[in-house]
Amino acid sequence: MGEVRAPAVTRLLKRHISNAAEVGELRRLSGGANQETWTFDAEISGTSLPLILRRTPGGARNPVASASGLTLEMEAKLIGLAGRSGVPVPGIRCVLQPADDLGSGFVMDRIPGETIARKILRDQEFAHVRPRLARECGSILAAIHRISTGDLNLAVSPAKAQLDQFRSLYDAYDHPHPVFEIAFRWLADRIPSEVDPALVHGDFRNGNLIIGADGVRAVLDWELAHIGDPMEDLGWICVNSWRFGEIDSPVGGFGTREEMFAGYEAAGGETVDPERVRWWETFGSLKWGIMCMTMYQIFRGGTDRSVERAAIGRRASETEIDLLNLIAPES
Repeated sequence: MGEVRAPAVTRLLKRHISNAAEVGELRRLSGGANQETWTFDAEISGTSLPLILRRTPGGARNPVASASGLTLEMEAKLIGLAGRSGVPVPGIRCVLQPADDLGSGFVMDRIPGETIARKILRDQEFAHVRPRLARECGSILAAIHRISTGDLNLAVSPAKAQLDQFRSLYDAYDHPHPVFEIAFRWLADRIPSEVDPALVHGDFRNGNLIIGADGVRAVLDWELAHIGDPMEDLGWICVNSWRFGEIDSPVGGFGTREEMFAGYEAAGGETVDPERVRWWETFGSLKWGIMCMTMYQIFRGGTDRSVERAAIGRRASETEIDLLNLIAPES
């Protein structure tokens, strides 16, 4: 396995898709810390189709490929369920099998549009669509939370379990952050009551959405999906780190919480409790801070000495400011 080559992808498509011919323009995309993403064009029934191969690093046959326990095979099935439930997602073309000798993964359609958040928030071509993105995100989240996951057997992750998980991870690093300690106490004193669980995307935010001139074209990166409190998704997209400098627009840097809440409720989502969302936004800020610590630990230990790891590790300090603003906002 290892490096992906065009002949191997051609054989894969011919094995799974009728009338598939040659593959061209194959290249690996940058980004994607956990999985590999390859883009290519394939001739199918005489038409050139833009496609994406998403697979485990190096083509490993890894039965558990994400922190939530989702394998790529499960992720492909979940994306298919989402598409049939009205969520904009790429179409799944095929799921890799052992005989394909490319590891675990799947092939999906390549959707035209932009994922780079700073372009979405600043380029003129998106100026007319930005004002409606927050409401549209609310509508899409309502559709996600209605999905019946059937026999996927996703992990159940209630609020307290997640708080305990990140407390253990933080303690293991033995690198005290006083603001994180305050945040843990604040969150522990305000753990939301149990709710009817629903499918949670787990990483729904600016940067994981393909945006076009007509709005959201696709929701990407379902590898952290789980069963839990649907308000988790509404809080996560509001975390300041996902506003990319547009701090006065809490939802992804392009809209208000009220616009998102209105879109969510109008699309059939439950009545939103802003304080519950605030808890999840605060937890999300703390979680991202600890994830930044993890990046630093990886860099420090020598597993990955890339500048990217070190730079993300330093961002833990940014989340401390965000947490203070959430826990003790100015009157």
